[in-house]
Amino acid sequence: QKLAAECQSAGYPGTLIPYKCDLANEEEILSMFSAIKTLHQGVDVCINNAGLARPEPLLSGRTEGWRTMIDVNVMAVSICTREAYQSMKERNIDDGHIININSMNGHSVVPQSVVHFYSATKYAVTALTEGLRQELREARTHIRATCISPGLVETGFAFKLHDNDPERAAATYESIRCLKAEDMANAVIYVLSAPPHVQIGDIQMRPTEQIS
Repeated sequence: QKLAAECQSAGYPGTLIPYKCDLANEEEILSMFSAIKTLHQGVDVCINNAGLARPEPLLSGRTEGWRTMIDVNVMAVSICTREAYQSMKERNIDDGHIININSMNGHSVVPQSVVHFYSATKYAVTALTEGLRQELREARTHIRATCISPGLVETGFAFKLHDNDPERAAATYESIRCLKAEDMANAVIYVLSAPPHVQIGDIQMRPTEQIS
């Protein structure tokens, strides 16, 4: 709500409408899409941006942490994608777009045990996006599907991953000049602005100084 007020006072076009939704809870996701239908007719563009990592290695991780990553990074993406598509289909929207914010961890596994399970969920997003592209084509629609796969972006991500060690989290973003949220927004705008006959499959982007 604070951000919406800031956007309004800055005179930005359009309106930001916040809606509280726990993406680990399917009932809340469905409620959100129902509200969107009631208030705004439906969804034309869906950007699946939510994602998180918990420090749960494969050999010693807690099941609860793995399940949280699956619920948010894989299940929520799939549920939101399905509901967005159904919203487009029932209104005969043929030029919609579904964009999954993936990760470079969805294309390579780095030697850091705390993100191995997270990487597996992002590999799933890579596969889901390509599967989605194929199903949209089989359905004879011109709705497009895209991944955007960033490296290190300066967000609250590291503070969630290292929630017991804020100094380590802060150091993650101080070691190199990271990508910014604005860089991600520009990538989204680029994807959306491509001509209708152009479907961008994946944008892989990382800080110039990033090693892996």
